[in-house]
Amino acid sequence: MKKKNLLKKMGMMAVFTLLGTSAMAEEYHYLTFETTDGAKASVEINSLSMTINGATLVAGNQTFVLSNLSRMYFSVSDETSSATGIRQLDNLNLQDILAVYDLQGHKIAKEQMKKGVYIVKTPNGTYKIASK
Repeated sequence: MKKKNLLKKMGMMAVFTLLGTSAMAEEYHYLTFETTDGAKASVEINSLSMTINGATLVAGNQTFVLSNLSRMYFSVSDETSSATGIRQLDNLNLQDILAVYDLQGHKIAKEQMKKGVYIVKTPNGTYKIASK
């Protein structure tokens, strides 16, 4: 009888813990994944779907090798970065760009940007962008 009550109490504690976690998660807009090399990738939790196929985790538009993940947590803002600390950005005004570099590290004029990937410096930080 004591064993049954203990299991019941443990089950109730698990339910309350899960409810508390989901209530706290409502304050956050991203689920951030950190890899063993220190890179971070944030995925919006609104309509987030996650699947595991073998050793691979797909969360939103991000794919991870499970053995390379060190942790995941809820975050208020997008913490996407790489081991170099460069953050990825979707939209950027050309007026905000202070300097543009190609992937070889050469500084180029904003007007010379063609299709490709660039590193841009702004007053708010350094970003990796894809010019389409």
